[in-house]
Amino acid sequence: MDFNDIQSAWKNEKTENVTLPTHLDRINSANMPLEKIKKNLKKEFFYQIISIILIGFVPFLYDLPANAFPPFYLLFSIFIAVSIYYLVKLYMFYRRLGKTTLSTKDSLYETYFDIRLNMELYKTFGFALIPFIILFLLGFMYYETPEFFAKGLNSTPFLVTTFSIVIFSILFMGLALEWWVHYFYGKYAKEIRKVLDALKEE
Repeated sequence: MDFNDIQSAWKNEKTENVTLPTHLDRINSANMPLEKIKKNLKKEFFYQIISIILIGFVPFLYDLPANAFPPFYLLFSIFIAVSIYYLVKLYMFYRRLGKTTLSTKDSLYETYFDIRLNMELYKTFGFALIPFIILFLLGFMYYETPEFFAKGLNSTPFLVTTFSIVIFSILFMGLALEWWVHYFYGKYAKEIRKVLDALKEE
């Protein structure tokens, strides 16, 4: 077969069965939920910083007595230290997302699992704040209703109230965290997961 025969055979070859890969389009479709997550994270930092600043003014807003300031700000300083630790972790996550380019299936997998990991980190942060919520509430009650504590720490009303505050704080924080994480991050993570599942089927 000479060169002309080869060229003729090449031109006549059927190309109906040739398919172009579509996985790049699917990977690119994950960019939109990723952008939503980044946007929500940016807002999150603003919310958290404003909340911490406002909490610092609680003794002034409620006109607490001078002897309440030292224990409050001691507890508040520990609260800030814990918050900074987690906020730095979330900021580092935000920076990683900013540098992420979803160009391969592997990069999409890494990003998805990074998102899931930091969603759990966020929940851990919320639960780490529960002891502070309990102590803040007990301290507030102590200065607002001192007669209640005058009955003694072993009294039934005090124990029932403390138990109720603990249960309420855990349940409230647990439900609030599940809703917050799902609304701002979870539903977008599910969209990325759908893209990964679709890529498996190709």
